[in-house]
Amino acid sequence: MMLNPIRTGDAAQPAPLPPVQTLRVGGIDTARSTRAELAQRMVAQTALARAGTAQRPQLVFSSNGSVIAAYHRDPGFRALIDKADLVDADGMPLVMASRLLCRQPLRERVATTDFIEDACAAAEREGIRFYFLGSAPGVAACAAERLLLRYPRLQVAGTRHGYFGDAEVAGICAEVVRLRTDILWLGLGSPRQEAFAVANQARLAGLAWLRTCGGLFDHMAGTVPRAPRWMQKAGLEWLHRAAKEPRRLGPRYLATNPLATYHLMTKTHD
Repeated sequence: MMLNPIRTGDAAQPAPLPPVQTLRVGGIDTARSTRAELAQRMVAQTALARAGTAQRPQLVFSSNGSVIAAYHRDPGFRALIDKADLVDADGMPLVMASRLLCRQPLRERVATTDFIEDACAAAEREGIRFYFLGSAPGVAACAAERLLLRYPRLQVAGTRHGYFGDAEVAGICAEVVRLRTDILWLGLGSPRQEAFAVANQARLAGLAWLRTCGGLFDHMAGTVPRAPRWMQKAGLEWLHRAAKEPRRLGPRYLATNPLATYHLMTKTHD
């Protein structure tokens, strides 16, 4: 059954959602949710937003080695991550560290490039509307087109590239709201996407989620291939990405991986 707007005060008004169980992983409170549970939460949060009982969109961010390193290096970025309503584990090393150090570890990796499939299936079934914002011109639109081939009843309210200035932000937010968006996917890269979500939370009232997604649109559009499955399971997807873009990503991983490993081993606990 598709979701419909529900009047505030209606007898069928959805109940508030219970808090997500979290672990401290690399110093960041990280959800133990599976991909399927996260998709169910997206549906439930959309029902709350449409009923008018959600005061603001939920900030849904992701954590990985680069995020963990930046979280401890940059107080401004730490403040952004700490404002999230939910942070999921978009990195296999986080799952491995929790299995080693926690009594109740993370149950699975919630890679955004995998979760989009769960989210699209749920959105197609429930009539949830997506908007894709980010990446280079044409990439988000191409990602939407390719997803629509697999999920033909998916409702994509709109797409827009991520090359815009501060003066355009208010208009972009107004357009997203006008198009009755439920979930805004932000592929602007860190820390810009987190900063955009935090700064524009009030402007985007009525949405259910502001969901950061990094390079998701490039993967969905086919411009950036994913690592082989065995590398994903072994926590080596970063190595595949560095091999594909050595000049851009090589120095980044050389700088962040040792820091992330240190924080994962010293700041991960139940």
